[in-house]
Amino acid sequence: MNDVDVIADAAAAAVALEPMRSRLLAELAEPASAATLAARLGLSRQKVNYHLRTLEAHELVREAEIRHWGGIKERLLVASAGSYLVSPGALGPAAAEPSRMRDRLSASYVIALAGRAVREVGDLLRGARQVGKPLASLALDTEIRFRSAAARASFTRELTAAVTDLAARYHDEASPGGRRHRLVVLAHPLPVPDADTREENARARED
Repeated sequence: MNDVDVIADAAAAAVALEPMRSRLLAELAEPASAATLAARLGLSRQKVNYHLRTLEAHELVREAEIRHWGGIKERLLVASAGSYLVSPGALGPAAAEPSRMRDRLSASYVIALAGRAVREVGDLLRGARQVGKPLASLALDTEIRFRSAAARASFTRELTAAVTDLAARYHDEASPGGRRHRLVVLAHPLPVPDADTREENARARED
C-alpha cells in the first residue's frame, strides 16, 4: 500500500469523493471482506459489494487475499493507499493555474502553487512507481511566530535574498546531465481552531 495516492482521473475522483465510498477507503487501510465491512458500517452486504466493485474498477482498492471457508470463498480487499489527494488536473480546464493569477501576493496564488505541486509531483510519483524507482524530492516544514508584521516583512526580505543567492549559485543552464527542479516557498497564517481566538484569526486575515 502506498502512503499517499494522488487521484488525477476525474471519474476516479468522483467515485472516491462519494461519502460512503470515502468511508470504505478509510476502513480498508487494513484488508477486510465485504461481510466484515457490512457489519462494521451497518449496511447490507449487497450494498457494500456494489461500492467495492466500483472502487475496484477505478483501482482505488485491490484484492489482498482470498480465504476459503469450507466451500465458501471470501475475498479480502485493501485500499490502494493510506490516504488520498485529488489532483487539480482532475478538474481539467477549470483547475487553478498559477500563471492565471494576477496578484502574486494573494492567498489565491498560494493555493494555485500548492495545487500545481500536487499535480506535478503526483504525476511524477505515478511514473516513478511504474518503473520501480524513487522520486527525488525535498520538503521543509516549520512554524514561526512573528512578533509583528514588521518582523514578518524583514524575514521575507532575508528569505528571498537567501533563496535568490542559492538559486544563482547552483543553477546550471548548460550542463548536459542537469535536470530542472521547481522550488516553491509558501507561508501562511496557521488556523486557530479555538473559538476564543477568533480575533487572532481576524488579525491574520487583515495582515
